[in-house]
Amino acid sequence: MQENERGTEKDRFAGVERMVPAGELQLWTEEFGDPDDPAVLLVMGAGAQGVQWNDGFVRRLVAGGRRVIRYDHRDAGRSSTVDFATRPYTVADMAADALAVLDGLGVERAHFVGASLGGVIAQRLAATHPDRMLTLTALASTPLGTDMADIVSRAMTGQPSLPGQLPPPTPELLALLASAPPRATSLEGHIASRMPLWRLLHGPELPFDEEEYRAMETRVYERARDLSAALNHTLAGAAGFGAAEVLAGVAVPVLVLHGTADPMFPFAHGEALAAAIPGARLVPLPGMGHTLPSLLDGRLAEEVLRHTK
Repeated sequence: MQENERGTEKDRFAGVERMVPAGELQLWTEEFGDPDDPAVLLVMGAGAQGVQWNDGFVRRLVAGGRRVIRYDHRDAGRSSTVDFATRPYTVADMAADALAVLDGLGVERAHFVGASLGGVIAQRLAATHPDRMLTLTALASTPLGTDMADIVSRAMTGQPSLPGQLPPPTPELLALLASAPPRATSLEGHIASRMPLWRLLHGPELPFDEEEYRAMETRVYERARDLSAALNHTLAGAAGFGAAEVLAGVAVPVLVLHGTADPMFPFAHGEALAAAIPGARLVPLPGMGHTLPSLLDGRLAEEVLRHTK
């Protein structure tokens, strides 16, 4: 779909896809809504594509009067892939990509909504480029500066956590991550290998809709340039998130949304993030894990619309 005019109500919900430059890279973007409405930039987590922001969530934001932008990180979906061995990058580079998306679409300032690593990316930008940010919503994230590599390493080797260290992912999730299956060579093989992970990330409390996750993984599989490239996001995160101290200077309004059943970043991560940023507001999401099931589209959109009004 090419850039077009949105002259009708239906057009407001029709995504406009565009590739935008980020240095030598090209990033896939899709925007919805009236270009004159306040912009909301959705920043996905490690290994995830922009389309994993649910269509229903996007439509609710558009109906609430927002211009919504989602995009594929480098090494994900339809965006450029990188040879990480010869051109390693960091979370700081991924944050610069987010600004390149705004520049490519002519957006001066936006409301940032970041999930998981996307929330860390947005935190970094709130500290380094507050002039580009109207508000920040961190969803299922962890504070900038959290050494997740050390936290996970200690948990997997049976070492006790350091004093003041945030809790590790659940033992069940760590065990699954440690036994990564071989790369699938077919769509069905890919889906079969991903379902156990999604069940754990979803958490045990809310109903698990397997068909919804199968449909999502089918979409991810079919539009990826190279599925394995997205693993580089974890390598970028392992290089360090930045210094936690800068969060005390964040001045943009911050909302922290965190599931009470998050197996990747247990709820204490959300509490720590809200405590680190002056004036940040923490909203617990009962039963939510580390995924964005469509049954929560309405609740999440309601919180974001309230925060960004």
